Amino acid sequence: MVALAKARGVDVVFRMHQLRDYDFSRGQQLGTDDHVVLWQRPTRPEWMDEATYATIPATLTVRELRVEITTPGCRTEEMVVVTTLTEATTYAKEEVADLYHQRWHVEPDIRAIKQSLKMDHLRCKTPFMVEKEIWVHFLGYNLIRNASCQAALLQQVHPRAVSFTATKQTLNAARSQLTQASLREQVRQSELLLREVGKERVGNRPDRCEPRLVKKRPKQYKHLREPRAQVRARLLQKNTE
Repeated sequence: MVALAKARGVDVVFRMHQLRDYDFSRGQQLGTDDHVVLWQRPTRPEWMDEATYATIPATLTVRELRVEITTPGCRTEEMVVVTTLTEATTYAKEEVADLYHQRWHVEPDIRAIKQSLKMDHLRCKTPFMVEKEIWVHFLGYNLIRNASCQAALLQQVHPRAVSFTATKQTLNAARSQLTQASLREQVRQSELLLREVGKERVGNRPDRCEPRLVKKRPKQYKHLREPRAQVRARLLQKNTE
């Protein structure tokens, strides 16, 4: 996967897999617990065809660095981060570690798609329609994020500082009015709308620590494991007997 990303011109930062060995006494030393090593190409995975596997280079140059975690509440005290950003003069060790720390934004993004956009439960029944339903959710997410980024640009703040849920609610509230207005009025209302969206800020909660527990209890009902129509018909037949 790293080689495929590099082939597209994409650099990556990720955490070292727990089954992979590392030795900071080897390779090109860049600093304390910071070095550049060569990774050998593994055997071809089942999901990759032979033609694609042939394009993967035999070796891959990566940078490994060990980071200590001193944030209270974190379960991990240290970890090894791997990146294809091998130039230590351009990408300092602390900056790479901070870049990996920003991966936490992926979790709120997934939560926004599943909860705010109601993708936690897909309603289509065929694989074709399920795929289409997923892509429609992603399209809606990107459109909302685009509006929040425009609002952040007007307010001169970071796009992450603008609330995703508030942006979605504001757009839904103004949707009918915008579609019925003239073109000039749409431009005027859109500017006002973006300025109001930019005021909906997300609280700054760095190094947030929360328990990995579920608060809501499951309901005391059995799971529906067959078509609802069959269960309903069986209930009706039972009541008529």
